[in-house]
Amino acid sequence: MKKHLAGIPYHEWEIEQLRKDPEFAVEYLKVALESMTDPDERGGSLLMLRALAEAYGGLGVVAAKAGISRESLYRSLSPKGNPTLKTLIAVLNTLGLRLSIAEPVKKKRAKPSRKLAA
Repeated sequence: MKKHLAGIPYHEWEIEQLRKDPEFAVEYLKVALESMTDPDERGGSLLMLRALAEAYGGLGVVAAKAGISRESLYRSLSPKGNPTLKTLIAVLNTLGLRLSIAEPVKKKRAKPSRKLAA
């Protein structure tokens, strides 16, 4: 029986991509921040921000540079976390990024109603 070589786990690949491609990291951040407005996607968005922090030195290093306790950063960037705007801005500044996604909310168009002729 032939043994299959194991690939690298997705999380490791993700961190590697974020480290080596700054443009990918920016697009990744945009997706994470856009997804935060949906309560069903917020946990995943926080894990994406955590992956960015891991890619840029690790949570301990990022927390220290941002002036946040490591434990607080772990809690904030967990699936059930609830980071403050101050925490988000401090983390992003530490990563060399800034928060700037002000866009109008895309409204769903209402379907036109069809009235039947009498």
